[in-house]
Amino acid sequence: MSEPSHYRIIVEARSQYVPEQSKPNESHFVFAYTITVRNEGEVAAQLLSRHWVITDANGQVREVTGDGVVGEQPHVKPGEGFQYTSGAVLETSVGTMRGSYRMLAEDGQTFEAEIPEFTLSIPRTIH
Repeated sequence: MSEPSHYRIIVEARSQYVPEQSKPNESHFVFAYTITVRNEGEVAAQLLSRHWVITDANGQVREVTGDGVVGEQPHVKPGEGFQYTSGAVLETSVGTMRGSYRMLAEDGQTFEAEIPEFTLSIPRTIH
């Protein structure tokens, strides 16, 4: 087993369908997702920016970039985490999201933290 990385950010995601904001008959499906960012490395780091790749069931791909998350650029110390909830709108009842965060370690090094792909789906759509 290898040693833990000096820069090690773990990202986990949970998603849910938001029926009260969705209009399925108009191909408007709203999803909320909660992201947990944990610093399992040895150096504190700040989340500078995000890059999302959002794909719907029709194969339509949309990329979203921007500073921080939900208006913040959180500092995450080793052993600590940060959690936030945001949303996405698709034209289909199923899709995926994946991406990365650009991080700045307190020692001046920048690095990417991968956001593993997760599914956006209305309940009982995927078995």
